[in-house]
Amino acid sequence: MNAPMRVSSGQRGATARTAAALAGLALLWAGLFALNEVGWDVLLGDWLGLDLNARVVDAVRFFFSDVVKILLLLVGMIFVIGLLRTTLRPERVRTFLEGKPLFLSLGMAAVLGALTPFCSCSSIPIFIGFVAAGVPLGVTFAFLIASPLVNEVAVVMLADMFGWEVTGAYVAAGLGLAIGAGWVFTRMSLGRWVEDFVFAAPVAALGADGHRPTLVERVAAARDETREILGRVWAWVIVGVAVGAGVHGWVPTEFFASYAGPDNPLAVVVATLVGIPLYSNAAGVIPIAEALWAKGMATGTVMAFMMGTVALSIPEFILLKRVLKGPLLGLFFGTVAAGIMIIGFFVNAVF
Repeated sequence: MNAPMRVSSGQRGATARTAAALAGLALLWAGLFALNEVGWDVLLGDWLGLDLNARVVDAVRFFFSDVVKILLLLVGMIFVIGLLRTTLRPERVRTFLEGKPLFLSLGMAAVLGALTPFCSCSSIPIFIGFVAAGVPLGVTFAFLIASPLVNEVAVVMLADMFGWEVTGAYVAAGLGLAIGAGWVFTRMSLGRWVEDFVFAAPVAALGADGHRPTLVERVAAARDETREILGRVWAWVIVGVAVGAGVHGWVPTEFFASYAGPDNPLAVVVATLVGIPLYSNAAGVIPIAEALWAKGMATGTVMAFMMGTVALSIPEFILLKRVLKGPLLGLFFGTVAAGIMIIGFFVNAVF
């Protein structure tokens, strides 16, 4: 009778220590985030005596401060969402969706996608899990589209850079695209175009067989996921910010006006098609979008560029090719690209 009591006491102690460590790390994260921009101003301006208004110095400051800020957001947000996902199992989603109206199911899937990590390396495995658990394909596609487009990192950064009006338009457009495309896919019989192994994919080990994970196990899983995702995307964040810093500091407005400026009626199409090969996540592309917007590119054109870069990319195409057969892969990319262009033209008309 005493052994179970000792185990339970040990688990409580481990949980308390883990909770205390999480609180300390949260305070450290908040301090680093708050001091980031101020620290670069002090380093470049006060310590090194550089002119912060000079174009080169401004570009350097833009690069380093945004890299640190984005990486901090990546670590913090992915870890927190990872903790939440340790309690999420595809079977629960399937049970919850059964009997619900179609648009309610699509809306919930899109919102769920917005709450998950933004990297396609994470959203596609969840997509596979939902399909394996019997969630309708149209609903899973709503999740797959919303996951990279709309997420907590994008919302925070968009609001900081563009204001809440543009952020609200972006979020509404991303969720609307996910729900609309998901509805289109529900009108078709798509199961035959999904690779057979997807329907036999195993359930995640954590929480399998009714096991209720402890806080220690959940933290370990979230830590491992954070390390894995960060290891795959950090270089692309640096590349994206570097491009943004270059645009921010060097490229003249006339360069963009000649290709995707307000005088070009096909600017949205150009921005979408140019964005697709430029693989990045939302955190990496937003600094580029901010620089383009500051150089005079229309709001809808910037939004189309962001969405094309985040939602449709060559690496995502390669990864999805392992899951979806050719006809469905082409249908997915074509539908999402067309939806992005429609959103861009509409936003340009409204703003």
